[in-house]
Amino acid sequence: MAQGLSGSLQHPRRSLGDRHRSQSEKFLRLAETDSERAAENLGWAEQNARQSLLHDFTHPENWRMLAKVKVMLTDEVGLRALLSDLFSVLGRDPEQVKQLEKISVLDVGTELLEAALSKDHLDPDLWFKSMSDEDIIGFCKRFEILDLSDPRCNVLFGRRVERLWKSKGDDVCIPLARLLLSNRPQNYEMWIELARAHERMGSFDEAWFCYDQAQNNAPHLDVRDQFRHRMEVQMETGKRLPWSQPSIDVRDQFLSKMQTLANRFLPVDQDTVELEVDEITENEDEVELIDLLVKGEYASAFFLSRRLITRGEIWAESYLVQAQDGLSADDNVNIP
Repeated sequence: MAQGLSGSLQHPRRSLGDRHRSQSEKFLRLAETDSERAAENLGWAEQNARQSLLHDFTHPENWRMLAKVKVMLTDEVGLRALLSDLFSVLGRDPEQVKQLEKISVLDVGTELLEAALSKDHLDPDLWFKSMSDEDIIGFCKRFEILDLSDPRCNVLFGRRVERLWKSKGDDVCIPLARLLLSNRPQNYEMWIELARAHERMGSFDEAWFCYDQAQNNAPHLDVRDQFRHRMEVQMETGKRLPWSQPSIDVRDQFLSKMQTLANRFLPVDQDTVELEVDEITENEDEVELIDLLVKGEYASAFFLSRRLITRGEIWAESYLVQAQDGLSADDNVNIP
């Protein structure tokens, strides 16, 4: 999505982040020199530090600034939450922070934050330069077990995949891009990158699926229509390239695979939520859709509703809208 917070996540506003961090530094200095208004200035310092991180989560100084303010406020709960948030952005398990419950985070929190930032650079170019071939292999394996649903994590890892794509190519990055999109299907830019990769490899049906997803998520683009035109007029041996739009069954299979990826963290024995509806529906697909939406599994609901619409089940359109709204709402980030 190009507008709103989702768009700003995809393209962080570094200038605004720098401005708020500068303001936070100013209030922090005032707090250190003016004891009578120290509490008030620390409050302003924290507010500006949180704004700097909201505008640009990719700048390590913004994380450092807020952590510094938390320490000065002796806000152990807030510092612990900030570390958990950073681990989430870096694709790590926030449960790691729980291992430190018996340790004063105020004493070691800054060191933990520095260790995380130095080992796992937020800048995708610095990250890529620091990666050996062995590190990249480990990164690709780790990718499969990560929960990439945090929108900032999804954006960050998307940028890393873009760097890998230039050096490691389609075979390595296509599976990674699918995993990213299974968590955040509204990322039309990644759909386009994936579509181009499939087109380069001659997987034209897969390319069409991805261009179709991109254009549905960003109606102002015509990438699917342009692709169809290329397929109709492309000349290789004096004849038109033989290609026709994929059948409904093939489209259904594609969306089913994406839904399976989106479902990979759902417990197998997950109970069905009791639905409050005026009439009990016998439509199993609708029951599953409502269940996913109630539980906040918007990516899974998105792919399921798209599958149903592809089959001609027009009634699923309202559920698709709810899933899209839920995905958009997930982009609303709360800074600790």
